[in-house]
Amino acid sequence: MAITPDTKDWTWVLDRPCPECGFEADGLTPADVARRLGEALPRWDAVLRRDDVRERPDESTWSPLEYGFHVRDVCELFRHRLGLMLAEDRARFADWDQDATAREKDYAAADPEAVRAELAKQGAATRDAFAAVPEEAHGRRGLRSNGSEFTVVTLTRYFLHDVEHHLHDVRG
Repeated sequence: MAITPDTKDWTWVLDRPCPECGFEADGLTPADVARRLGEALPRWDAVLRRDDVRERPDESTWSPLEYGFHVRDVCELFRHRLGLMLAEDRARFADWDQDATAREKDYAAADPEAVRAELAKQGAATRDAFAAVPEEAHGRRGLRSNGSEFTVVTLTRYFLHDVEHHLHDVRG
């Protein structure tokens, strides 16, 4: 079962609510994002304990396990990007091919217990990194290789949408 790659530019969620999951980015600070990530992690833990964790709802949609592994990787990636933005003026980071990563790491064949443990670890580290962002760093900028520009604030908002949207996808 091949998954069709997602080629959408999801940065629009920074400007308007997501009609699929209801996420609204406006007004969220890195501290808010850290708090909401902390609230989402137990929900992800419950999803990854479900009996149907490996079941894809259809041939073109990831299973809850695959989404969980993806969110684990998103936590690590965005914590790294945040670190770059805090350490470097106008940091640059490569665009990320989530679908290639899913194939390379074989998300579908992963051990759910290992993914649960890693998501808890990566999620907590990312939560703590976002919580520690000083207010004077909120406007620091970074540029993704596809041209998308972020501030620390918009990066954290964009990140949180991914986490919460995929909880919506898996009915978590």
